[in-house]
Amino acid sequence: MPTLARRRRPAGLLLGCALLALGGAAAAGASLLAPGGPDEQHLDAAFQPPGAGHPFGTDDLGRDVLARVLYGGRYTLTLAFSVVGLAGGAGTLLGAASGYLGGWIDDGVMRATELVMAFPAIILAMAIVVALGPGLVNAGLAMVLVWWPPYARLARGEALAIKTFEYVEAATALGQTPIGVFRRAILPGVLPGIVVLATIDLGSAIVTGAGLSFLGLGATPPTPEWGAMVSAGRDLLAQWWVATFPGLAIFLVVIALNFVGDGIRDTLDPKTRGRA
Repeated sequence: MPTLARRRRPAGLLLGCALLALGGAAAAGASLLAPGGPDEQHLDAAFQPPGAGHPFGTDDLGRDVLARVLYGGRYTLTLAFSVVGLAGGAGTLLGAASGYLGGWIDDGVMRATELVMAFPAIILAMAIVVALGPGLVNAGLAMVLVWWPPYARLARGEALAIKTFEYVEAATALGQTPIGVFRRAILPGVLPGIVVLATIDLGSAIVTGAGLSFLGLGATPPTPEWGAMVSAGRDLLAQWWVATFPGLAIFLVVIALNFVGDGIRDTLDPKTRGRA
């Protein structure tokens, strides 16, 4: 059983990385792989089922679904990575600083995180987007505003533990400035956990961003975003391919990110390695 556990984790990590690399390459090379532009309309070819000319079929305006899925990956993945990057960076700095400095700064940051986390993230994001107006930029901004508290809480907990280590106390005793100790000792110790959380959180960001677009609060027509494409095809039961292929793209990318996140967690967590 221990040997089997060792084999599963690298296999999942490699599979996840392979799927992500394939998806990223497909989105980056959409102009080369797609049979046409994502907004090219051919009304005489509307609702053609998957076939030789259109591997994923066409939608109600005769647009190639494969082209829209490939180009849509750029919007969906960019939104998710931007949200996690910005929210993770801001939350990590705030949480690590509050844990290291303590006092009223710590109290203020933690009260802010509790205030934001008192509401379901998707509901709060929807309310912000309604106030700002629909669009991918506003959806991304709304997600950043509700996405940072978990990173802040994790970074704070790590910083509280790290600042009690002897090498941190020694650096302070030797005259290191608080900024120097924070930059050289606290942040490096916080980052491994943040990387794991961010990798797993990317899947949630993709689902949430697609959900906002599905509800009409994210991407606006004719932007080929995966959630908006699923929304456009949700009532087309006979033309199942319109919603199925963008939904399948979301599923595969989220599964790949979960594989990668689990693999990174198992690699960085010494307790997990010990059990294996």
